[in-house]
Amino acid sequence: MLMTQAHEPRYFIGLMSGTSTDGADGVLAAFSDAKPPQIIAQASRALPDHLKKELLDLNRAGSNELERAGLAACALADLYAQVVHDLLAQAQLPASAVTAIGAHGQTVRHRPELGFTIQLNAPARLAEATAIAVIADFRSRDVAAGGQGAPLVPAFHEAIFASDQTVTVLNLGGIANISVIRPGHEVIGFDTGPANVLLDMWCQAHTGQPYDDAGAWSAGGQVDTPLLQTLINNEPWLALPPPKSTGRDLFNLEWLQARLGGFSSLSAQDVQATLRAFTAETVAQAIRTHAADTRALIVCGGGTGNRALLDDLQAHLPDIPLSTSDEHGIPSQAMEALAFAWLAHAFMSGHAAGTPSVTGARKKTILGCLYPA
Repeated sequence: MLMTQAHEPRYFIGLMSGTSTDGADGVLAAFSDAKPPQIIAQASRALPDHLKKELLDLNRAGSNELERAGLAACALADLYAQVVHDLLAQAQLPASAVTAIGAHGQTVRHRPELGFTIQLNAPARLAEATAIAVIADFRSRDVAAGGQGAPLVPAFHEAIFASDQTVTVLNLGGIANISVIRPGHEVIGFDTGPANVLLDMWCQAHTGQPYDDAGAWSAGGQVDTPLLQTLINNEPWLALPPPKSTGRDLFNLEWLQARLGGFSSLSAQDVQATLRAFTAETVAQAIRTHAADTRALIVCGGGTGNRALLDDLQAHLPDIPLSTSDEHGIPSQAMEALAFAWLAHAFMSGHAAGTPSVTGARKKTILGCLYPA
């Protein structure tokens, strides 16, 4: 855990909009000698429908991309600014009390094998709108050093969850990723495959709802074993060893439809049940292979609301106690935003939060770029 030399706490804000594109989450946290950092305020704003559609469209090649991306980045920064104002109002703090904002942006391309990753953001606009320094572009330096640039959160997970036994932290966002924290060893972590991204897209396409609330719709379906095996066996990325990361560049509706060709007789609900099983199996397999010594599994992210998925995971890993980060004092939905507050704190403290044991980079790097207030 990073320690500040000041006796008084330093305040940082973390902002996150993830692969699920459901909204912008923010936390205002106090950093001192306390462990973990203390969440002072938490706020979320839903992405307006037109912005969500544009961000999803920008995940694919299209016309007039540069202008559309610029406009979407400005709109996202404006939404971020609203979340910041909500946080300050809750905490009854002036902007001048906050050292910096850590703003992740919205990933629309992630191609570390080609040497780049793109997170739409307008950090200068955000700094201007909030009068607070902004740290952004957290992935690029790690990619420049030969790393994946993702996942970024394992170093943060290690800082707050390290213990005298092996702990695995599972983030169920749009994509699932794990952080494996072993006493006396460097943290490792990687993406395991889809978490909510396919589930949400399929649910929205067939029910009109943005997500499968508590997994209730999938729970009414039947897992189709041949389809499940097709999803697992026909995707080479799943068999790659870490370090590895992924996103909507790979796991999208087109990817799914290409694999459903021989399964047209299945109901939409059975497909949803199979997608839930796909997430559970790929996560469990990753833990069995790379973290078999896990003694505690801590789950965070939006997927913690999918009770059926958590039950599947526990069934796959019956000997590992499963809990949510809420049970450890950090709201599941706030975890990633808190991680970006932590990364902003790391940047301002000169701490190299880049983690070669996670990303495969050649060296540790200081992550982020500063946009002064």
